[in-house]
Amino acid sequence: KGDNSDSANNSSEVVSCGNVSESQKQDNASGQKTNVDKNLQLEYLLHLLKNQPPLSGDQLQGMAISMQDFQESIKHVQPSAKREGFATIPDVTWEDIGALKEVREDLQLAILAPVRYADQFQSLGINRAQGVLLSGPPGCGKTMLAKAVANESGINFISVKGPELLNMYVGESERAVRQVFQRARNSAPCVIFFDELDALCPKRSDGGEGGSSVRVVNQLLTEMDGLEERKQVFIMGATNRPDIIDPAILRPGRLDKVLFVGLPTPNDREEILKTITKDGTHPRLADDVDLKEIANHPKCDCYTGADLAALVREASICALRTVMKNFHKGGQPVIVNKSHFDEAFVRVKPSVQAKEREKYAKMEEKMKN
Repeated sequence: KGDNSDSANNSSEVVSCGNVSESQKQDNASGQKTNVDKNLQLEYLLHLLKNQPPLSGDQLQGMAISMQDFQESIKHVQPSAKREGFATIPDVTWEDIGALKEVREDLQLAILAPVRYADQFQSLGINRAQGVLLSGPPGCGKTMLAKAVANESGINFISVKGPELLNMYVGESERAVRQVFQRARNSAPCVIFFDELDALCPKRSDGGEGGSSVRVVNQLLTEMDGLEERKQVFIMGATNRPDIIDPAILRPGRLDKVLFVGLPTPNDREEILKTITKDGTHPRLADDVDLKEIANHPKCDCYTGADLAALVREASICALRTVMKNFHKGGQPVIVNKSHFDEAFVRVKPSVQAKEREKYAKMEEKMKN
């Protein structure tokens, strides 16, 4: 009896495996068909070329590659760095970022202007900023700013989180840093964005030169100082702890421009809310929703841009919940009203507490001085 049950189980397993293999066969067949079609087209073209009479000397003499040919071919050839997923051009634009006008202007002068007006910079003898460090509370748009800069300038973008480069094996972290800069040089013009930079290059102790973190910082400094090799490689970093970053990283010629991205003001919050809600159209807001009133609400005092996005999302969920309860009444449009925002305020807590806000205010004042 045990043997029969085992055989039954085995037979069921065979059937299920057979089903899977059939679907796999169909997928493989479709993929093979596509490859066969491509191979047939290639063989057909080769056959035509072989049967064509050779070109005469006069024909070859008049044959030349024009600029139009290059412009057409570049549409079909994808750079290897993009093909392998290392470099991209982000889809974030300035319109996706509410407020932060001063920071945006500084970034335009630091990165966009040298790309767009390279001849003017050279004629005036102006050296561009070698790197920009964005500091401030988490969730205030530092990463979005970096992506928008790359998008507006039309250059490639490589995003790296500091901890991703750290490896427990000796020499691996340094090799990872070298690879990032080499990929950026191959994809130039390119922006390298180091998120959580404080994890990658903390302060080196005065006690000695040992330790993996010290070797990583030294390797990063070596790559940053290779000015001739990275003329079209721009470096940006982001951190909410600039006080623990090694001072050598912030010296002139490296990340020599530090910009503070702080908590939004009431006016900034209103602009951010308008950007998030597409001026009240997505999600659709009721007439009793006043974005200016929400932006000036006391509970918004410590809200970051990410908190405001969470507030709108939570209010939308509350509105959706109401529609789902009344679904039997027929399809109703989802409209977010004031009561939904009141409920969302209870659920969404600020990421930055009052004490932390004071700390970041002191940090901003220190940078300005």
